[in-house]
Amino acid sequence: MTTVRPVILCGGAGARLWPASRDTMPKQFAALLGERSTFQDTVLRAGICGFGQPLIVTNHAHRFLAERQLADLSIAADILIEPSRRDSGPAIAAACLALTRSDPDALALVLASDHVVCDPQGFRRAIAGGIAAAQAGRLVTFGVVPTRAETGYGYIEPGEIITGAAAAVVRFAEKPSAEKAAAYVAAGLLWNSGNFLFRADALLDEYRRFDPDTVTALEAALDGCTASGGAVLMGPEYGRATAQSIDYAVMEKTDRAAVVPFSCGWSDVGSWDALWGLGTKDADGNVTKGTVELLDSQGCYVMTTGPLVSLVDLEGVVVVATDDAVLVADRRRSGEVKQLVEQLRRHGRSQADVHSRVHRPWGWYRVLDGGNGFQVKRIVVHPGGRLSLQKHRYRAEHWVVVAGEATVTVDDRRDIVRPNEHVHIPLGAVHRLENFGSTSVELIEVQSGSYLGEDDIVRLEDVYDRA
Repeated sequence: MTTVRPVILCGGAGARLWPASRDTMPKQFAALLGERSTFQDTVLRAGICGFGQPLIVTNHAHRFLAERQLADLSIAADILIEPSRRDSGPAIAAACLALTRSDPDALALVLASDHVVCDPQGFRRAIAGGIAAAQAGRLVTFGVVPTRAETGYGYIEPGEIITGAAAAVVRFAEKPSAEKAAAYVAAGLLWNSGNFLFRADALLDEYRRFDPDTVTALEAALDGCTASGGAVLMGPEYGRATAQSIDYAVMEKTDRAAVVPFSCGWSDVGSWDALWGLGTKDADGNVTKGTVELLDSQGCYVMTTGPLVSLVDLEGVVVVATDDAVLVADRRRSGEVKQLVEQLRRHGRSQADVHSRVHRPWGWYRVLDGGNGFQVKRIVVHPGGRLSLQKHRYRAEHWVVVAGEATVTVDDRRDIVRPNEHVHIPLGAVHRLENFGSTSVELIEVQSGSYLGEDDIVRLEDVYDRA
């Protein structure tokens, strides 16, 4: 029996949903629509279909976010780490190489981790409709039956039925103008969802036809892989792979492409306007999340993770407030947020990429205050989390535990520090904090010294393989 292995891609930055989504916490890991992230929903959706253990392809920065969210679901997965970002083509090909080494006949179901599917059973039927074609060596993609003339998606023209629900692909079309989009919809073209199903070896055969050097580089990267905790880190040869999407690398060139039409409430959640469309609306067509008050306002999307946000007499706007950035935009132009993020980067705004809550493998921290020669942080260490054994060259630290029990090492001394107890870390002292309990440890850290940057960390030992 052929095994279908979900390959879930989650390395993107998610700039289009700034400021909630940033490089350090991209949209696939953020709970934008409910209690779970779209990454978690994607994993669960694959599980509902009864497929094999998922293979997650991600990068160093996001690996621990994926692991923690998998743990929250009590789901096991294989994790393949990219040493550098090379777009979806190399990521998918590397995953297929990994699959063929353990199961030469495996089918790879490639899923983006930041998409929404409102009808999981419809999704399941679509996958089932493509299995016969994939087993026959076709490279199957899934085309969404359009609900409007959308200019933000690529399109696929289906041809004659091959087998099951799969049709031959006549052509792929790039994102069109409004006039062309209307013509595409009238002609029966489908939205390109960016999800795929194929024999792993079939995808590799086609990749070798069009870009053999990339496949050679990926083979070397897998041959030189190393274990990193429960994940596999590919070797540096991965960086020699040509950076391009799977569409450009293979799908638009192959004569083996097939498409399965499906209608299951799909969205790539590519803008705040898309989130408004997916959200539950009040009587005035507003979608709100967080502490929000509206007066005489219609058709707005308002989200806050920090302060109270109030609107008076506004229509069709997006307001997104975090504790360090606020976005206000015309909802119809919210797709241009990505250009805004590029402008922020050009102007040196750290908020373009980094949240005030900075995630680490062991938990997270947030800077609360700072001034000349001092900085105050709130630090949360998850159960089982361990900071690296480290020292600082320019600063001393003072820790006050406010929740949980921390095991603290300072030079040759090791103590249990409980709520309302504190410990001093002198300049240059070798130290570590560990959480062996079943609840999070929270502490307030006060730093003092001549330099307080995050790069003033000399790691002597680290369970997360950081330099």
